[in-house]
Amino acid sequence: MSETTAKSRILIADDEPFNQELLEAFFIGKDYELEFANDGLDTLQKVASFKPDLILLDVMMPKLSGFEVCEKLKSDPATAGIMVLMATALSELGDVERAVNVGCDDYLSKPIHKLELLKRVENMLKLRRVTGELERLRRYIDAMEDSLAPKRGDNR
Repeated sequence: MSETTAKSRILIADDEPFNQELLEAFFIGKDYELEFANDGLDTLQKVASFKPDLILLDVMMPKLSGFEVCEKLKSDPATAGIMVLMATALSELGDVERAVNVGCDDYLSKPIHKLELLKRVENMLKLRRVTGELERLRRYIDAMEDSLAPKRGDNR
């Protein structure tokens, strides 16, 4: 993905309409494509159709919790690379530990502060781009090495 041609995609998963509106307002003027999910199952469906680069994931949601959603995403090779930033009013150490254990990439406690959110999102998206570029280079090098390797039966 080129920074100049494609907008980063952010899925905001929160069952509270007020929180969705507030988070959307935080991103006004930023060059991101936003989509919204209202519960855990909706989040998984939107991941499949929207293909986000990052998910801002509330923990306390109906149908599937944010913990369950994150665990499903991170255990699937097709979605494991999506950056997950969990946001919740829960602030107990055990909740942070559980979020880390299910694979979230970062964690914010509510109330969310705009500057902190925007900086973390920016850094996480940079990391995703760099990681993606590294993976593309690794595949290219592997392909080049395979094409240069002697074939079986080749006695040169």
